[in-house]
Amino acid sequence: MMIKPLRNALLLLAAALLLAACSGGPAPRVVGEPSAALEGPMVDQRWNLLLVGTHERLSMPERPFFVIDRQGRLSGSDGCNRLTGRAALGENQRIAFTELATTRRACPRAEDAARVTGMLENAYRYLIDHDRLVFFGPDQRVLGGWRRVD
Repeated sequence: MMIKPLRNALLLLAAALLLAACSGGPAPRVVGEPSAALEGPMVDQRWNLLLVGTHERLSMPERPFFVIDRQGRLSGSDGCNRLTGRAALGENQRIAFTELATTRRACPRAEDAARVTGMLENAYRYLIDHDRLVFFGPDQRVLGGWRRVD
């Protein structure tokens, strides 16, 4: 079963990020000027939800996902609703999502859809390891994991 190794990998990634964050220095600046094109392994990729927190899988009407384009526009789904917004990337794997909006359709899993949106709203840093993306909150807690779709 892959859940335990994945959970262990996420915990190791969280520990590494926590150690790096404790190294001091000024808070990272988030780059989000409209004229600056975003670059990097997160941009122009589809990311499907893998886990909420370190181990919880959600069963949603459709798979939650997001894509960030080079202009910083976010599009995707929270599992029930279309999701849009803006993303800004900064130094030291800093990330900020703003202007998040959903279509708010009736959904039998509305609470879980809100948790997906909440994960994005609370994302502060990220870490990419091969095809996995992990979001961390300001307190360095793992918010969830995503998998890149090729």
